[in-house]
Amino acid sequence: MQLLRRLADTTLWVLAAVGLVCGLIWGATALGFIKPLIVISGSMEPGIMTGDLVVDVPVKTADLEVGDVVSLPSDVTHNLVTHRIETFVALGDGRFQISMKGDNNEASDALDYFVGEQVWQPALQLSGWGTTVQRLTTPAVALPLVIGLVALLGITLLLPAPARRRPAAATAQPVLP
Repeated sequence: MQLLRRLADTTLWVLAAVGLVCGLIWGATALGFIKPLIVISGSMEPGIMTGDLVVDVPVKTADLEVGDVVSLPSDVTHNLVTHRIETFVALGDGRFQISMKGDNNEASDALDYFVGEQVWQPALQLSGWGTTVQRLTTPAVALPLVIGLVALLGITLLLPAPARRRPAAATAQPVLP
């Protein structure tokens, strides 16, 4: 019984640490410091594979060059498209016209992108993590995980805490005068 309690306690501490990291990532995303993206097509393979998790950071558009990989909003899909810059034209007034092409595509993107002074650029790529995140957030997986978490909480709250061992008190001999 004590082993089960200790295992549950350890698992809860690990899950608390994971939760803290997830909270920090959520906060950084909400504040606009990062933008995690799951790659859903093979247009940038073999450099960026389908199922990868790409973490973008904001960069100044004026600092970009032809050949850089950026994530720009598509007027067609209203999602970010991560491709390589082919042409880059400053239009003035803080606006830029960019054409892009995926490394694995034969043709350039159909439409040019018109952006402002700041865009998203990949700073971190985690191979295969996007697929894992997608699977963990499906109801078929998330619901059993939540039930398991509630069960772990129940174990730690209902089972008695392990007895703590106290050091044996030193026995002293009385001193006689």
